[in-house]
Amino acid sequence: MNYLFAIILLCFSALLQAKKCVILLHGLARSADAMQVLEKRLQQAGYVVSNVDYPSTQYPIEQLAALAIGQGLRYCQQQSAQPVHFVTHSLGGILVRYYLTQQPIAHLGRVVMLGPPNQGSEVVDNLKDVPGFELLNGPAGQQLGTDEASMPKRLGPVDFELGVIAGTQSINLLLSTMLPNPDDGKVSLESTKVKGMTDFIALPTTHPFMMKNDAVIAQTLYFLQHGEFELRQSE
Repeated sequence: MNYLFAIILLCFSALLQAKKCVILLHGLARSADAMQVLEKRLQQAGYVVSNVDYPSTQYPIEQLAALAIGQGLRYCQQQSAQPVHFVTHSLGGILVRYYLTQQPIAHLGRVVMLGPPNQGSEVVDNLKDVPGFELLNGPAGQQLGTDEASMPKRLGPVDFELGVIAGTQSINLLLSTMLPNPDDGKVSLESTKVKGMTDFIALPTTHPFMMKNDAVIAQTLYFLQHGEFELRQSE
C-alpha cells in the first residue's frame, strides 16, 4: 500500500513540475485584451499563462520592463511553473531584451517576438516631433526610432532562444511609405531581425492583428515546443 502511495505521489509531483509558464507582453498603446486570443490558445495547449497588462504609454522602456516582466515572473512563481517562456508583440519584445541586459531570468525558456522593432522603426523617426505623437505613445514610443537615441539599437545581440515572426502586409499605407518594403505598417521586415536570433519567418499578416492570426499562433506554439518554426524560410 505504501509502495502504491509513493508511486502516486511521484506521478503527481511530476505533473506539477511539468507546468510551463508563458508571459504575454502586448505592444505600445495596447492592452492585455489584444493578447486574449493567444492567451486562450496557449492555455488550451497546457501552458500556465500570465497575460500582463502594463501602462505602455506612461513610462520609458527601462521602467516598463521592470514593471511588466516583474509582474509576469511573480505569477509564474506563484503557480510553480517553469521554464518561463515569453511571447511578445512589438514593444513587448524590446522590454524582454532590455530586462535581460540588466539581470538574468531563472529558468528562462524560449521567446517568440511578433513584429518587434528590433532595429527601431522609421515611423518613429518621421513622427516623433509631430505634435501629439508623444502624448499618444508616451516616453517608450520616443525610444523606438532608428537614430542614436534608439533603445533597440543599443541593446546588442540576443543570447537566448528567440524566434521572430515578421508581417508583410499593411493596412496603413501612409505609414508604409515611411518604411522599407516589405513591412507590416509599423515595422519593416528587416527591422524585426536581430543578431543571435534562433529562427525567423515572415507571414502575410499586419502589425495590429498578427497576434490574432491563426498561422502566427500556430508557428508560435511550434517554436515554444521545438525551438524552431515549422515553416522553413531562407532569409
